[in-house]
Amino acid sequence: MTSSSAPQDPTPEAAKAPKAPKAPKDPWDLPDVSGLVVGVLGGTGEQGRGLAHRFARAGQKVIIGSRSADRARDAAAELGHGVEGADNAETARRSDVVIVAVPWDGHAKTLESLREELAGKLVVDCVNPLGFDKKGAYALKPEEGSAAEQAAALLPDSRVTAAFHHLSAVLLQDTSLDEIDTDVMVLGEERADVEVVQALAGRIAGMRGVFAGRLRNAHQVESLVANLISVNRRYKAHAGLRVTDI
Repeated sequence: MTSSSAPQDPTPEAAKAPKAPKAPKDPWDLPDVSGLVVGVLGGTGEQGRGLAHRFARAGQKVIIGSRSADRARDAAAELGHGVEGADNAETARRSDVVIVAVPWDGHAKTLESLREELAGKLVVDCVNPLGFDKKGAYALKPEEGSAAEQAAALLPDSRVTAAFHHLSAVLLQDTSLDEIDTDVMVLGEERADVEVVQALAGRIAGMRGVFAGRLRNAHQVESLVANLISVNRRYKAHAGLRVTDI
């Protein structure tokens, strides 16, 4: 008669031990974006010129785009700081990150025409769909929910985020200001993409990029600009936003 023993557990004791939980990622540990080329579609408009000026002044390589390459080059020469000008298609092709700062009424048409050039790119939409009447500014709601969501629908091969909605074009272009005291709300689907945009915002002196949710929350952020316009008119100001306790 043979004796039998209980089967041995082949798993080493060390493998059974629970793994230590990973330390949570520091939300302010952002990537180095200093080497990225930033393109600005609508770079000859007030907001686009202002953003181009601030990024170039911070040492970022900047290309501003326009439907007219000549107009873009003229605007780039005025801005200085190594800013280049090109048509929108060339700007999209040559840039790592592309900021959409075109007027709302040309938003869809512009993006549709650049779908191929923007494929694989990180796109930052800063367009605010607004209407104006005798009572002032009011928010419009696109069929997709927001300008950013419209961009995501039109650019299925791009990585779309939303940011830079609440910045005063006047302050951005004021060469006497070394800093702009404001936060930038950044929205997107992928943490890595959001953090790149946060880091870019932080390149502008005085600014922070703050994660503010996924693209489905972009409408509230875009529409808040109507409120800021009312603030500015009443108080003769160029108001921005600060998020407290973070």
